[in-house]
Amino acid sequence: MARTVAERSDVIPVLAEIFRENGFEGASLAIIGEKTGLGKGSLYHFFPGGKEQMAAVVLNEIDTWFEDHIYSPLREADDPREAISAMCRAVDDYFRSGRRICLVGAFALDSVRDRFTAQIRGYFVGWRIALAAALEKAGHETAKATDLAEEAVISIQGALVLARALNDPSVFERAMSKAEKRLLE
Repeated sequence: MARTVAERSDVIPVLAEIFRENGFEGASLAIIGEKTGLGKGSLYHFFPGGKEQMAAVVLNEIDTWFEDHIYSPLREADDPREAISAMCRAVDDYFRSGRRICLVGAFALDSVRDRFTAQIRGYFVGWRIALAAALEKAGHETAKATDLAEEAVISIQGALVLARALNDPSVFERAMSKAEKRLLE
């Protein structure tokens, strides 16, 4: 069902879901217009760079959310263990307990990857570095903190894929629980 869009910021969450549902290539301007309620003229008014700009803006929005809710709290935490637990809760909420795919991860696996290399890389590197920083503050040596952070991101991303493939969100819920337990050991 089309939504009423008054400002560019109104369309960004809708675009994110369109790209999640259809991928970059499958998100035709017809589908985008139908789901946003905007005609081509309005879409190009908001996004003169077309679909590629739409995707870049969505990726920037995701990056901003993760910076505000995941990366900064992990880096700046007075209590790194609480920040790690908060990260796990925020990630679970963001991915709707495994019911929502990771758009950045989907783009990383798609042929569109080369168009958005810096944004995709920044998302994964930023997460790994911020989590490793919190783990170091919690007492882990640098190499161990980096390994644990990488393992956690791999586990979360893999669980998203498996939960989606099996249509079983409990896969993600179990993976998040195990990841949190491992990070807090």
